[in-house]
Amino acid sequence: MTERSRITLEVYCDNVNKALARLTEDKPPLRESVAEAMGYSLMAGGKRLRPVLMMEFCRMCGGNAADIIDIACSIELIHTFSLIHDDLPCMDDDDYRRGRPSCHKQFGEATALLAGDALNTLAFEVIADAATEGTISAQTAVMLVSVLSKAIGVHGMIGGQVIDIESENKDISLEELMILQRHKTGALIEAACVMGVVLAGKYDMIQAAAEYADAMGRAFQIVDDILDVTGSFEELGKPIGSDSEQNKSTFVTALGLEGAKQEAERLTELAVMKLKQFDDCGFLCELTEDMLGRRS
Repeated sequence: MTERSRITLEVYCDNVNKALARLTEDKPPLRESVAEAMGYSLMAGGKRLRPVLMMEFCRMCGGNAADIIDIACSIELIHTFSLIHDDLPCMDDDDYRRGRPSCHKQFGEATALLAGDALNTLAFEVIADAATEGTISAQTAVMLVSVLSKAIGVHGMIGGQVIDIESENKDISLEELMILQRHKTGALIEAACVMGVVLAGKYDMIQAAAEYADAMGRAFQIVDDILDVTGSFEELGKPIGSDSEQNKSTFVTALGLEGAKQEAERLTELAVMKLKQFDDCGFLCELTEDMLGRRS
């Protein structure tokens, strides 16, 4: 990634982090524990990829990314909620996330569960407030809620998680694995891209954004699967080899390590090709290619 693009990414992430801190700064009396748990997981770090995607697609389609920073944060609130719940003992049972104890290890299972629920609802509060305050129109807010809620539910992330749970200790086909990951990981990535287009009012580019997200989301998940085999705790901030321990099918088990690397490269090239339909897409092309070689 060029120095210019690196600075652009840093500015995006810094603005997102400041907005996230502001959105969760209120700690009402008698409810401090759940508010602290929300902030603990939300501000633990992370690539902020999804809000960056939303802002950049908005910008590429002629919108002002600075005007939609809070709305971009809505998808990071959802992403963090999903991570808190994924780590729970009834799900993936992971004790660490981003280099420190998972939310339920730090605050207890009940508080972690509620913190995830609260982040989920806060995302929609943020979108509704943007419409109430006149930042976006009511019609745009309804479209955003529709895109985001579908990406979360049974036809999106939660549906993918169900398939994942029910596929443990089973050999599933590559086609089934692709359906699983397209929902579990890809749905939120697609929502981020499409929401950015909607915010700019460039509705004719929704399909192109979705096609990019499909390729990029699959490549992103394949790299995650590769890192679960080749990475380290220090790099990832969580235990490695958890997929193998839970007998989960991954792109590495389905394609082999080298096959998975080749497929990630192919999908990254496809994603970049899809981006060429957008004006001034250089930063996002570089970011997409950078994701292929990431170590965390």
